[in-house]
Amino acid sequence: MNDDGADAGLEAEGARTDATENDDRDAVDPGDDADADGSGGGDPMPNVPDPEPEESDVPEDVQKYARFTKMDGAQYERVNEFLRDRTYITAREWAIARLCSDFRTETGVEMTKIGENLPELVPFMTDTYTPQAVNQARASFEEKVRMAGATFLYGAMCDFFTAEELDDVMYESTEVAKFLLEVEGVDLSVDEELEAEERISTVMREVREASEELRDRETDEE
Repeated sequence: MNDDGADAGLEAEGARTDATENDDRDAVDPGDDADADGSGGGDPMPNVPDPEPEESDVPEDVQKYARFTKMDGAQYERVNEFLRDRTYITAREWAIARLCSDFRTETGVEMTKIGENLPELVPFMTDTYTPQAVNQARASFEEKVRMAGATFLYGAMCDFFTAEELDDVMYESTEVAKFLLEVEGVDLSVDEELEAEERISTVMREVREASEELRDRETDEE
């Protein structure tokens, strides 16, 4: 997969220009504020102190959350289109699955915190979510991963693909997965990438060998 093209599709999409609001101040006739002696000029504006900044009600761990910063300014529709072209999941499911992983505690996932601070945590999410909506998105993500896994393993075991074709499928899938991790802010070293690819290749070899043994056994029984 071409990371440069993907970056242009996700990160460059977020480039925006700030609109400058018009200054709609009412014109004032100097004569309106003239003094009775005709010297002109009204009373100066009172010196009003600036209001003290209000203390932020955003939790500290939310303020420090640094994932998805590479997507500042990205639009939800563009992110969703990118994922739809390459995966089964939506942008909503992707973001919330990651947040549920990062905000997991010993007693469970902080659904309320995620939902109330969703726009603060993920640049392309603009609305808050209820805890029920967060849980629904997480459950949808899990279900799609299981279904995609079953579909892939069946394709690998049914002898539809050759070994070389399966290697190509795994390579493309790995590239997409690595790109999504990089966008989230995960820095993968070369050694980590090679180790992950080797583990995947080992598993796939075992799957192919097991499926061949299963087919041979069924043939012998016939």
